Parts: sequence; structure tokens; C-alpha cells
Amino acid sequence: MAGEKAASPAPRAPFANREFGLRVASALVLGAAVLGTLILGGWAFAAVWLIAGIVGAAEWLAITRSEPLAPLLGLTGATLFSLLAAVLVGAPLWVPVLVLLAGSLGLFALGHGPGRRKPVWGLLGGAVVALVPTLLRLDPEIGIVGPAWMFAVVWSTDSVAYFTGRLIGGPKLMPRVSPKKTWSGALGGLFAGIVGGTLTVLVARDHGWDALPAISLPLVAAVSGLASILSMAGDLVESALKRRYGVKDSGRSIPGHGGVMDRLDGFFAVAGLAGLCFAALRLLPA
Repeated sequence: MAGEKAASPAPRAPFANREFGLRVASALVLGAAVLGTLILGGWAFAAVWLIAGIVGAAEWLAITRSEPLAPLLGLTGATLFSLLAAVLVGAPLWVPVLVLLAGSLGLFALGHGPGRRKPVWGLLGGAVVALVPTLLRLDPEIGIVGPAWMFAVVWSTDSVAYFTGRLIGGPKLMPRVSPKKTWSGALGGLFAGIVGGTLTVLVARDHGWDALPAISLPLVAAVSGLASILSMAGDLVESALKRRYGVKDSGRSIPGHGGVMDRLDGFFAVAGLAGLCFAALRLLPA
């Protein structure tokens, strides 16, 4: 009727969209696969992370427009497979080091133009993703608890940050890098990451799964908090890289999430921290 205000559309629920449904479905399927192979261990678990490392490296080669793409991807995949095989058969440390060095030099020689170092970064990132969870799972004193702790911190941080940011909103965290992320989401994710990581270790100790009882729970909470911050930082770094190369997603392999790099950006950062802690525990003199 004339003179009357047009009725404003009803506010849309923050999670009522197709993308959210795809995101949840993909997360459930991937989570089940990862946890199932975590229990099995061995080659089954290693294969999941080998695939993730290769696909993530392939996405990096694609978004950085590295050429020639097929030979670079083939050498990257062969190097990651050889690295993982060396670890699984218990080869001396110098063997995987030599494999990684040879693969890096080969990628540098194959690459074209001023960006010929970029494929090497993809290999190194893929190596962190493929090797660290496998090394932790194979270690008799860490076993299933190490990867489970990583998953608990990263998944808790990511999920709670997403929901908290959507529900509460508020000031943006780094609007020029990632316009949707908020301080409320970051704080919620940090709290969840600390709780998730600490509870995982606590439950493991109650069931006799943790053979590193000398590490106090306050230290576990502190490291979980650091890992949570690194997880969110990894997400922001990947957002900055995508802006740098003018892409929305790293790929389309995971419905609702984009590519493997989009899904594992925070996990990569936490895997780097876990790898350093593992090296300190196992490779440095006591």
C-alpha cells in the first residue's frame, strides 16, 4: 500500500546456506577417514598424508604458475613418496635428507624463470605435511597421541573460531588479508585449541596411551595455545598468498573448503611446530 514501508526481508540464519552444508559434510567424511587411518597406523595413515602433501604441492605449483608443470609435479610426487618410504622402512637419517636434497635440486634445475625456487617451497611444505604426522604415529613413545593432539588443536581452533566469528562478529582481525575473520573468532578459537589439546593428552594419560608423562599439563596447555595461534596464523598467511596470486581458493578438491591448502593451512603450521618438538625430543642429546 502507498505510503507504507516495504517489509524488510527476514534476517538470514548465519549457517543456512549450501556452502555450509557442503563444508560440514566434507569435514565429517575427511575426519572419519583421518581418524580411521590414525587407528590403523602404518601405510594406511601414511598414505593419507602422502596424498595430502602431493595434492597440496600440486595446488602450490598451479597458483604460482610454475612451469613446466607436469615434470615438476612428477618429481615432487616421486620425492615425497621416496621420503615417506624411507621413513616407513626405518632407513638411516641421511637417506631421507639426501632424497629431499636431490629432489629440491632437481626442482630448481627443472623450473623456468625467476620463480624457479617456488616449486622447492611446495616440496618442503608437502614434506612437512606428509612426514610429521607419520613420524609421530610411528614413534613408540608418542604413537597415536601425537597426531591426535595435532588434530584436536587444529580442528577445535578452526571450528570454534568459525562459529564464534559468525555468531558474535565484531571487530575484524586483519581485514586487508581476510575480511571475514574477527577478534571474537580468534579468541574463541584460541580457548578451544587450548582446551582441545590439553583434554586430548589428559584422556590419553588416563587410558595409559601417553608415554611422555614428564611433560606437565600446564606445559601441554601452553604448547596447545601456541599451536592454536600458529594454526590461525597459517590460515592468514595462506589468505595473503592467495591474494598475492589472485586466486579465491587453492583448488576445488574439497567441497565447501576449496583445496587441500585451504584445509591444511593451519595444520601445516602446527605440523611445523610438532616437527621441531619431535626433533628436540629425539634428535638432540638429552
